[in-house]
Amino acid sequence: MAWQRPDGRLPNELRPFSFYPSFTHFAPGSVLARCGDTQVLCTVSVTKGVPKFLEGTGKGWLTAEYRMLPSATQKRQERELLKLSGRTQEIQRLIGRSLRAAVNFEALGEHTLTVDADVLQADAGTRTTAITGSFVALAHAISKLLHQGILERSPLCGQIAAVSVGLLEKEPFLDLNYLEDVAATVDFNVVMNQHLEIIEVQGTAEEGSFSRGQLNQLLDVAQKGIEQLLIAQRQAIADWEELFVGNY
Repeated sequence: MAWQRPDGRLPNELRPFSFYPSFTHFAPGSVLARCGDTQVLCTVSVTKGVPKFLEGTGKGWLTAEYRMLPSATQKRQERELLKLSGRTQEIQRLIGRSLRAAVNFEALGEHTLTVDADVLQADAGTRTTAITGSFVALAHAISKLLHQGILERSPLCGQIAAVSVGLLEKEPFLDLNYLEDVAATVDFNVVMNQHLEIIEVQGTAEEGSFSRGQLNQLLDVAQKGIEQLLIAQRQAIADWEELFVGNY
């Protein structure tokens, strides 16, 4: 029997998604990213200086932090304070790696961009929503730095978006919600750039295994979803042409 999606979506259909830029006042870049019932507040802060291993190189850096609010899920979770869970560390490293692929650090100069992704509500896909939303916040932060004269040219050299996919009843499905994520026998998180080249793929068989053909099917479905997310990102970035002239 074919899997019936709880929300009635087609297998290759994204959940309703939206970006709300300038969601907070103080961060140079901020976006509330919503994907179905998943909501992630993405902010980007800028500081002068870089980690020691980059001092004197003229190059900048980007790092990311990820947290889930205690009330983001049905059952309250304890706050992660001094000790981060392995999951949290893994996700924030993924966010950082993904977004660094979009930045020319020589053009950034010795500045550090800090991305904060805070999950307000979780219905699966928090890491992919965080990546996709954080890119929009990053673009807004860079735009502000250009307008303030802190940067002479845009360091953005790419566009990054991410989506989840999985196998349910041996068939590929796009953008899993929580019920689907739990039921999936195989699930993947896929990150791509504007050329639909792969930045990162995280995937595993929760039970059994999957074939090379199924892997290709999952990547095809992910690509279709990411194509739509890339368009939505560009629509949410007012200074798109200025930010990417000569770089895109």
